[in-house]
Amino acid sequence: MTHKKLVTFLLVMLPFIMGACGSDEDEDLIGTWYRVSDFDGLARSDASSFTIGNKGYLVCGYDGKKRLSDLWEYDMEQDFWTQKASMPGTARNSAVAFTVNGKGYLGTGYDGENYLKDFWEYDPTSNQWTQQADYPGSGRYGAVAFGVGNKGYIGCGYDGNYLKDFYAFNPASNSWEQIVSIGGSKRMGATSFVIDNVAYVLCGQNNGEYVDDFWKYDAQNGQWTQLRDIADTSDDDYDDEYSIVRTNGVAFVIDGAAYLSCGESGSVRSDSWKYYPTTDLWENVAKFKGTARTATVSFSNGERGYVTTGKSSTYRFDDIWELHPYEYDDDEY
Repeated sequence: MTHKKLVTFLLVMLPFIMGACGSDEDEDLIGTWYRVSDFDGLARSDASSFTIGNKGYLVCGYDGKKRLSDLWEYDMEQDFWTQKASMPGTARNSAVAFTVNGKGYLGTGYDGENYLKDFWEYDPTSNQWTQQADYPGSGRYGAVAFGVGNKGYIGCGYDGNYLKDFYAFNPASNSWEQIVSIGGSKRMGATSFVIDNVAYVLCGQNNGEYVDDFWKYDAQNGQWTQLRDIADTSDDDYDDEYSIVRTNGVAFVIDGAAYLSCGESGSVRSDSWKYYPTTDLWENVAKFKGTARTATVSFSNGERGYVTTGKSSTYRFDDIWELHPYEYDDDEY
């Protein structure tokens, strides 16, 4: 009798046991995330970041109560943080930043009342900020930016209307010029990355919808080119499993491939995707191992990539994680 009861119990429990053993959909995905030295400053979201050499810089953001203007430097080789000179302009969140010729640049954003268009240069050698010519487009937040060659670029965002215009900044002359607008959808909260002096822009939202068109910009010929959508929109098999669309995601580049993670699309995300520019295809890789979040920032020197800060609901973070893209996580087995 006892034997029969045991068999019956095991048969009833078998689906739950098997489900528990195979519940981790991430177990076969390559990549391992390692937590490194926590950010020394206030936990925050909606900060901005840029990278110069092996140093990552995090500036501004929102801690849930106030906008911030402090600047912090992360040493990728030594794994420690150092506070630097605060940005002297208005404290803000949702600004954009980029690097050109060894200097960092920050502009646009939101101060709680106003859409901003002032623009600042940071020199890491002197640890000083210098105000530059104002961004010529409308004041905005949630824009997207990148540096290519000797120029920086800012576009898209939100100023009460969703936007798709783009402008190029020339540090040598401290001047701006309008360039061709990105094709496809207007968007705010988009993500960008640069590989081999070609810039890529994807994701974001427009009027409550998540944008699925994907574009690259070649600064040499000044042209935008549309790439394959980042959703299952074709009749081919390659995009059947795509679940890439989101807003406020973050990207970085390692060894000529881009990695996209975090963000939100109805709920916060932790899934990560790898982009191969030679084939214009995406591969699902290991999930971000910290708490799922949005409005993060990233650093990358081309060989290492990091994600830090961000938010989930009303909670804000100060942890930082590095992706080792070629490892499997032993904890998953």
